[in-house]
Amino acid sequence: MESEASRILVIGGTGYIGKYIVKASVLLGHPTYIYSRKLTPQTYSSKRDLLYQFQSMGVTIVHGEIEEQEKLVGLLRQVDVVICTLAYPQVLEQLKIIDAIKIAGNIMRFFPSDFGCEEDRVNPLKPFQEFLDKKRRVRRATEAAGIPYTFVSANCFGSYFVNYLLRPHETRDDVFVYGTGQVKAVFNYEEDIAIYTIKAATDPRTCNRIITYRPQANIVSQLELISIWEKKTGRSFNRVYVLEEELIKLSEILPDPENIPVSIIHSLFVKGELMSFELGEDDLEASELYPDFKYTSIDQLLDIFLVDPPQPATAAFE
Repeated sequence: MESEASRILVIGGTGYIGKYIVKASVLLGHPTYIYSRKLTPQTYSSKRDLLYQFQSMGVTIVHGEIEEQEKLVGLLRQVDVVICTLAYPQVLEQLKIIDAIKIAGNIMRFFPSDFGCEEDRVNPLKPFQEFLDKKRRVRRATEAAGIPYTFVSANCFGSYFVNYLLRPHETRDDVFVYGTGQVKAVFNYEEDIAIYTIKAATDPRTCNRIITYRPQANIVSQLELISIWEKKTGRSFNRVYVLEEELIKLSEILPDPENIPVSIIHSLFVKGELMSFELGEDDLEASELYPDFKYTSIDQLLDIFLVDPPQPATAAFE
């Protein structure tokens, strides 16, 4: 059900999940564009290196700011699909992108920067709720503008949260467990998230729909994740439980935005909000839409950490 190659623009393409989406777009044969901030003497060398890598892959890079509407509109008129991966605190900058898309008038599909939990179906602690309210505002603005869209619920970034929960680069034997450790979460490898997103970008079935990435083999609890890791490493970890009350208290006393990650941990691993609702017949689930794509199971992802462990991500929760 996938159409021919589309010209895909990624805004935020040098960010944590954005770089995977750019590479997936190229891999799947789409002319790919990036709209990136201008380089300055303060630009990290890692970003410069990534842009050079993208150029060598044939990616068209346009430097500019979201506020430069005329430049952005001109670029939008050269592409078919816009995928935004801007992270906090740039979420509301997408309202300017929506305005530019309305002016351009040619965009066939817009993906706002979701890529986390299904924000219209969860009810987390206040700091995370306020963050999601901004994402909801972008969704509603997209719908009101009449722009063809796809909203993505990608759940947990697998490598990011394996690093966060298991600390595989550390030699200590203590592992923190949030709440009881028994609630289920969904861990998807970042490369798979990107492939699913690009597939959905050219799929008429996902137009004006929400697509959830919830492959069955990636649904595990913290305790199950730790047990699998123990079997693979031959190590035995001491489980240090962090009570729900402690997380709630931290969410109340930590300043903004430090209170947001704590609230996210509570939502994902204590309340279990990723799996708090059933997917019905009218819901779209990525692994069912694209059964021929062999996604990476959580077991296979941990094998990757054994052989060539990804470095801990420096990006904040997105």
